[in-house]
Amino acid sequence: MDIIDTIKEQIANNTILLYMKGSPNAPQCGFSARASQAVMACGEKFAYVDILQNPDIRTNLPKYANWPTFPQLWVKGELVGGSDIVLEMFENGELQTLIKQAVSEA
Repeated sequence: MDIIDTIKEQIANNTILLYMKGSPNAPQCGFSARASQAVMACGEKFAYVDILQNPDIRTNLPKYANWPTFPQLWVKGELVGGSDIVLEMFENGELQTLIKQAVSEA
């Protein structure tokens, strides 16, 4: 399977998906740590992909998403953004609302 097809499938098959360095319980960079903590604090299950273990995804996702950095949060097939956007949305309550709605509609 082509790597872009793999990325599309991951995004399509997971309501909430975080591409990050490491895992939520063992993040490998501060940005991934903050983003995963914000998503975890919303209280819903989510999928993640460790881009350090998936170099093809690490290389190709920025081109596909037109977003150069990691982490990347995807909700219902749409790119929400990176660490700064996720934290800002969490702090003003938008992230919790977005995630709760996504899960209830899934």
